[in-house]
Amino acid sequence: MRKRLRVSSIAIIPANIRGWRNDLFSGGIASVLTISFGLSYSVLIFTGPLASFLPYGIAATFIAASVAAAVIALGSSFPFAIGGPESSTAAVTAILAANLVEHIVAQSEPTALLGPVLITLSAATIMTGLVLCGLGITHMGRAIRYVPYPVIGGFLGATACLIVAGGLQVSTGFKLQIANLGKIATPVALYELCAAGAVALAIYAIWHKSRKPMALPAILLASVAIAHLVFWLSGTTIVEAQAMGWTFASPPKASLTLPWTFLAEPYPWDALPGLIGNFIAVIFVTAVSTLFNTTGIEVAAHREADIERELNVTGAANILTGLLGGYASCISISRSVLNLNSGATSRLSGMTVAVIAAAMLVVDPTLLAYMPRFVLGGLLLYLGMEQLHRWIIDSRKRLSLLDYLSLIAIILIIVKWGFVAGVLIGIVIGCATFALSVSRVSSIKYGFDGSEYRSSLDRSLEDQRTLIAHGKEIQGLNLQSYLFFGSANRLYLHVKTLLRRHPECRYLVFDFKLVTGIDSSAAHSFAQIKRIAREHGTTLVLANLHPAANRNLRASLFIDDEVRIAADLDRALEWCENEVITQHRGLAEEEANLRDWFTRILRTPEDAEELMRRCQRMEVVAGEIVVNAGDAAECMHFILDGRLGIMVADGDGRLTRVRSLGRYTTVGEMGLVAYAPRSATIQAEIASILYVLRADAFEDIKENHPALSQKLLTYFVSVMAERLAFASRMIAVLRR
Repeated sequence: MRKRLRVSSIAIIPANIRGWRNDLFSGGIASVLTISFGLSYSVLIFTGPLASFLPYGIAATFIAASVAAAVIALGSSFPFAIGGPESSTAAVTAILAANLVEHIVAQSEPTALLGPVLITLSAATIMTGLVLCGLGITHMGRAIRYVPYPVIGGFLGATACLIVAGGLQVSTGFKLQIANLGKIATPVALYELCAAGAVALAIYAIWHKSRKPMALPAILLASVAIAHLVFWLSGTTIVEAQAMGWTFASPPKASLTLPWTFLAEPYPWDALPGLIGNFIAVIFVTAVSTLFNTTGIEVAAHREADIERELNVTGAANILTGLLGGYASCISISRSVLNLNSGATSRLSGMTVAVIAAAMLVVDPTLLAYMPRFVLGGLLLYLGMEQLHRWIIDSRKRLSLLDYLSLIAIILIIVKWGFVAGVLIGIVIGCATFALSVSRVSSIKYGFDGSEYRSSLDRSLEDQRTLIAHGKEIQGLNLQSYLFFGSANRLYLHVKTLLRRHPECRYLVFDFKLVTGIDSSAAHSFAQIKRIAREHGTTLVLANLHPAANRNLRASLFIDDEVRIAADLDRALEWCENEVITQHRGLAEEEANLRDWFTRILRTPEDAEELMRRCQRMEVVAGEIVVNAGDAAECMHFILDGRLGIMVADGDGRLTRVRSLGRYTTVGEMGLVAYAPRSATIQAEIASILYVLRADAFEDIKENHPALSQKLLTYFVSVMAERLAFASRMIAVLRR
């Protein structure tokens, strides 16, 4: 026993080292994207009159990236979560800074720019953190999900437009305005735009589809190298490239400066009333991005997040970031999913990102003089165009015509008149369309189960008894009214509770007869219902589904081969009842066959019943791997029906069958007795029904039923003896 424990503890050490190594590697990969995006966000915010303060912008960006990555890594409900500035939060932060700078420059005696900008960005970040914590503590975070989907889409679509405009400004040095069209049309500016467009196209062609982690930095480094090669071939020096606007001007070295050190300097307090809308935009976008990204990670990782916890953690990260001089951040879906797919399993990966981001604070800012403007401008163009494609092109497939037109209108309003006007008008539009399609009644009219509500089909007394005994395996919900994101989310919570209270449920019937419509934004909640039903082994059955609802659910990929459609509730219940009766009738016959087999093996019905109570039923499909070679022998299998193949790997790694086992045979008994690892892979050749005897159940038999244990061991010895004799005969034939 001591020897076994010593070996186990030694084996844990390499496993831990492998886990740490994977986390460090995954964190390093995510850090590459954090640095690449961070630099683009810095030039997006600190552009125009703030360009000379770009080193402070880079410091603020990597303070935000480091603090958010550390806090979210330690506190998120996802151990692989990566936090930091996102394109949406950076865009609204850039608008906040630009409006403040515009007000200061317009004054007859403008004050210094750096201090007010850093103070304003930090204050907005702290307020964002306080609001997020308030939403999490009061459990009001889910209230944001009731904001109409076109409003959120229009808000984020307008943010994408701002990112594209920022990319054009970074590339050419001119703000996208009608007055600057003549300057943008000059040959140098057009060449810069073409170069930025080429970088954006390269990112799309190479990185967008493959998402290989090292592809993006490779593209950016290659773009820098090509630019300097062209400078060298044309005889252009770095100073001349700076003068023509191809590279950034040499910035002064910036020390790590807290914004609160500027409090003694004059602050333009008269600008605050005009910035209220921008403060609201920063808070709203950060909150929405947090919820949207968390939901996206839920779907990608197939696990449920604690929304309140994510809001509290993101709020705490923003408060600390603001105090240290950073700007608004949230959990990142792209970097978190990349981290997960790269093998991250613990919070060490997120801390790795935090450490590497903090290391960027000591990089010499004079290196920016060698960075072509069009490289970061092209990255911004790609990020903005990707989001525009998502909200303007892809959303058309998911939204009704009215919702889509509302989304486009909100984008145009925000671009023309600002975020506050766009959100307010958008909410009015959303509420108006919502009032036309939904009432305040619950989406569930009533619920039932198969023991109390049945189809109109007359059945035999035997079938009726089966339905009385097992009718609760059928659960039904009669839906009503208009299903939108809020009511569909409540429906998901109801289904989640129902399946927890009725773990025996195998069929969940939704009757859509009284449903007047389904909003496209409800698709996510139905996807969650489908996911939790799959986890419980429950089949979804939809009855009385209207054509429009059918189209919406199919467009969202909710309806597939796993979901059954019935013309009406009566036919849906009839199908479910037939399935229940067939299964339990078959189970009764199956248990009788198993009992007869075990009685032949053990000689007494009592021992057969004792063994049956300790075995677990298992169904496998053709081609399914039951166990892999090298796995710990934690169980053995009694094959009641079907056929399993014993497979070994040849020199090329392909599996070759060496033996096939049919019904009323066993496999895995040697490993169970000898505690030896699996010597071969076991694969189902056809659909099979197995009964599994696990190691803990076998140990219980040996301890509490020694006579039964002795009979099982005798049977195992006879099986192994027969197989050994068969092998000997085969060898004898081969030697002839």
